[in-house]
Amino acid sequence: TFRRKKDAEELSCGFEELEKKELSLWRQGKTITLSLIKEEFKSNTDASFLGFARKEIMSSQLKDSTKRNHLTTISLLQSFKPTIEFEDLTYNFVTDFEKFLYESGYQTNTVAKHMKHLKSFVNAAINKGYIDPNNYAFRRYKIKMKEGKHVFLLPEEMKRLEEVSLTGRNSCLEHTLDAFLFCCYTGLRYSDFVNLNEKNIVKMDGKLWLIFDSVKTGTEVKLPLNLLFEGKALTLLQKYQGKWSSFFSIKNNSSVNKELIRIGKLAKISKHFSFHSARHTNATLLIYKGANITTVQKLLGHKNLATTQIYGEVMGSTIIRDLKKCQKR
Repeated sequence: TFRRKKDAEELSCGFEELEKKELSLWRQGKTITLSLIKEEFKSNTDASFLGFARKEIMSSQLKDSTKRNHLTTISLLQSFKPTIEFEDLTYNFVTDFEKFLYESGYQTNTVAKHMKHLKSFVNAAINKGYIDPNNYAFRRYKIKMKEGKHVFLLPEEMKRLEEVSLTGRNSCLEHTLDAFLFCCYTGLRYSDFVNLNEKNIVKMDGKLWLIFDSVKTGTEVKLPLNLLFEGKALTLLQKYQGKWSSFFSIKNNSSVNKELIRIGKLAKISKHFSFHSARHTNATLLIYKGANITTVQKLLGHKNLATTQIYGEVMGSTIIRDLKKCQKR
């Protein structure tokens, strides 16, 4: 009958699953016992590579935003192959997953990010004895990266933003513009800006300083607001006097970037820029104005000077020529 046939099929699948588990345990060099097999079957999800990786992410000390990024990689892996056993992690699996990401429309650096996450999951599995180090899938695989373009605004473009009229139905964009300009003057990341509060504005020797711990690096950053870009950040703080908490509360990064596209068009700026371009603008213009590279490193809260030196390298002869043109106008 149909029921007997169904039972036979389920029993057959059960034996296949049992054989897979026994083979996996044998490859890990473990002594196969009934209790060990029971433990393996206690949670099918946790026994799989994806279950293991998910558990690693959630029990880690990573920031919530970083955890979400890693969980996105898990979702993509699940779309690529719904069930992934530890023994599935081969060189061919890695290259096939990379191909899947490209075919899904992801760009080189985004693919690289997800491949780095996968590599970290595989490394954790090796460290905990789930994968034989001799079968390391990433031994012959090299993660490919493209040098990212640091989009920044020229002084003339900054002036257009400072003077753009946002009236009528565009008045809703004013808060986003002010937040963006504030970060151009201070070099803050989006994550640092939205984590600010009144306690981060400190008066020392009669002058206002912005003091905060970087969300990304944990480094303490101290900014003398009156000395940066003619104190323009102070002017914005005065505009929002008594409402600093609401000033630091802006929409999510994606929504803000969409609004910046609208603002850019209204200001007749042809280049595409995002909220993070504020940080690039700050660093590049400070270096152009003659600020010492180590000073810029401290202002940006970079742990390594090499990270800051990228902005120095951006200042090629073409960019310097463009900046000089702007000064002559």
